[in-house]
Amino acid sequence: MIKRTNAQPPVEFTGLKSGEVESTAAGLKAVTSALKHVLDEMNLPRALTVLNSMNQKDGFDCSGCAWPDPDGKRSRLGEYCENGAKAIAEEATTKKVDPAFFAKHSVNEIGSWSDYRIGKSGRITHPMVLKPGDTHYKPIDWKEAFDLIGSELNNLDSPHEAVFYTSGRTSNEAAYMYQLFVREFGTNNLPDCSNMCHESSGAGLVETLGIGKGSVTLEDFKHAELVIVMGQNPGTNHPRMLSALEDTKKNGGKIISVNPLIEAGLMNFKNPQKLGHLLGKGVKLTDLFLQVKINGDVALLKALMILLLEAENKNKGKVFDLDFIEQKTSGIEALIADLESHDFSDLVKQAGLQEKEVREAAQLLIENKKIIICWAMGLTQHKNGVHNIREVVNLLLLKGSIGKKGAGTCPVRGHSNVQGDRTMGIWEKPKPQFLDNLKKEFNFEPPRVHGFDVVEAIEAMHENKAKVFIGMGGNFISATPDTEFTAEALRKCNLTVHVSTKLNRSHIVHGKIALILPCITRSEKDVQNGKPQIVSVEDSMGVVHSSKGKLDPLSKHLLSELAIVSKIAQATFKQKSQTDWAGFNTNYDLVRDKIEATIPGFENFNERIRKPGGFYLPNNSREGDFTPTKTGKANFTINKVSQVAISDQEFTMMTIRTHDQFNTTIYGLHDRYRGIYNERRVILMNKNDIEKQGFNANDIVDIICEDDGVKRVAEKFIVYPYDIPEKCTATYFPEANVLVSLKNKAEISNTPASKSIVVKLRKS
Repeated sequence: MIKRTNAQPPVEFTGLKSGEVESTAAGLKAVTSALKHVLDEMNLPRALTVLNSMNQKDGFDCSGCAWPDPDGKRSRLGEYCENGAKAIAEEATTKKVDPAFFAKHSVNEIGSWSDYRIGKSGRITHPMVLKPGDTHYKPIDWKEAFDLIGSELNNLDSPHEAVFYTSGRTSNEAAYMYQLFVREFGTNNLPDCSNMCHESSGAGLVETLGIGKGSVTLEDFKHAELVIVMGQNPGTNHPRMLSALEDTKKNGGKIISVNPLIEAGLMNFKNPQKLGHLLGKGVKLTDLFLQVKINGDVALLKALMILLLEAENKNKGKVFDLDFIEQKTSGIEALIADLESHDFSDLVKQAGLQEKEVREAAQLLIENKKIIICWAMGLTQHKNGVHNIREVVNLLLLKGSIGKKGAGTCPVRGHSNVQGDRTMGIWEKPKPQFLDNLKKEFNFEPPRVHGFDVVEAIEAMHENKAKVFIGMGGNFISATPDTEFTAEALRKCNLTVHVSTKLNRSHIVHGKIALILPCITRSEKDVQNGKPQIVSVEDSMGVVHSSKGKLDPLSKHLLSELAIVSKIAQATFKQKSQTDWAGFNTNYDLVRDKIEATIPGFENFNERIRKPGGFYLPNNSREGDFTPTKTGKANFTINKVSQVAISDQEFTMMTIRTHDQFNTTIYGLHDRYRGIYNERRVILMNKNDIEKQGFNANDIVDIICEDDGVKRVAEKFIVYPYDIPEKCTATYFPEANVLVSLKNKAEISNTPASKSIVVKLRKS
């Protein structure tokens, strides 16, 4: 049994209140909620400054999700969503976590607070240090902090004993400098948040299509005949996506939604930009909802393709795109043989659906050719997560729905620049050509051995194989699986460093020495040597565009991310490096020159980034060119149906977000669309399962996972009846992360399987 520490949110109830489950997303309630969150954190003039600049062509990029901005005209009413407003409220708050705050509150005391309270404390204003034996963080001079980092890194027996984590908030320029420093230091230990979310997407797409990115643009949604949204809750996690789905409907397209939960954002949308929507009924989005069991997606996709194959056999060339398949793909014979080996009725049962609704979905696929399939973590965070993505590709390839207008793959990235980080080289498995380019441009030999991903990094720290952890943004302890094991790993480090804007739980789960290095935010002005700087980001659809803050930094003691990386590098290398680290810090154009020299697609970078709206990166899949794959063609693959067996006393559990949450940041205590208010410690269960277990609504239960010989317990959750398939449950993260074993991970991608955890329940 794992002992509970301050690594987990405290076991405390805040007063559950139930409301009506909503069937419509956005609208007037969203506008009201957004304004309340913003005005709780800042005055009206400051609020107007940031809201009017967010996601505008001359403004700064939202630090929330990576949904793209329109290529053309941007709305002056506000090019942001409710949760984007919440994100900027957190970022641009005027509340401060200063040295007086740390002197008043010990690390242990802060650890006893909820994640909501910790996050609401405010912005960190000074670099802080926690030394051995100290109970409180204390201020530290920037130079002393950098010298400490350089000393600890240089005292390691090997560069591979350091781990350099990156979150998706980091700009392209900072990410490029970070990976350059790490590789010149001598390791590829560059785990990042992609490892925990869309790594399965990248692995599946690279193998089948030759690029780990989606193929569609925002414009494609206007031309799509059919959009399938799988394993995703856009109303909460990517609300601006609803406008794209509205465009599909307006132009006559159909939408199929596939999810274990009926989410408001999949059903109906009241566009806040349109007065008629605010006051009226809005737009119905989903034409057909398929409420699959957790991880029933491969079974569903195979069942659909069996019906397509039957229709194609009856009417040759009218269902499949035979010319596309013959000219552009490889492996069709094996795929057909696999489909013929499965029983349709068994697959439908495994998916948790009825034959009638699956046949209805298949008919829409048969009748339409321009098909987009969107997905998020509901597909990627399973043991067979890569199989899920490859099966999505199989379906699109049969229809020839890749590389044409209104059709293609659409993995919806969760963090604002997580895709850009990977483009910049934040990856533990760099391609040889990229390393060759670095060698040529910077005159050093980059390491060739693969580094640690997130799971491997945690294991390495736990085994004392890694002794320094540096996090460029993020909240590592709350984002990762196996919370207590991960906490033990971090506490074994000689040094933990977090480059942060706000206080979070990772700051109180620390190594022998801990540093907090506060940086400016996207919304703040970045001035170096008296000259305003811009940075860039890449959205979900491969558009690179500029971001320029509008607010004065909240504290004069803050540095930019680029300045922090530059000064760490200088303190570590001293005079041994030929790289102009000091120059990079004073002029970000110099960094972009190096990006242009080493990464394809960034020709004339400094010129193009200054054009309003930015530019698209090359995308072979979008162009229907699949030559980068091993076969030189798009590849059909054979994928396994989930075979997780559970007993009568067991359930499959998935972790989810509330509507007042983005990743690990807790904006509030409500989950408005699901009708759950003022409480996070709930477990959503089918009412039949509640009765069979002898429970009642509002009973308090412990959730138990016994995986890899370890008993993990998440204590005291309120049983909450909800419309979810039988034998399936849902809980919020990070409260339930303690249940996710490091060994419960996706094949190939190593992504933690946070959406398919086998659990038992007991009355508390």
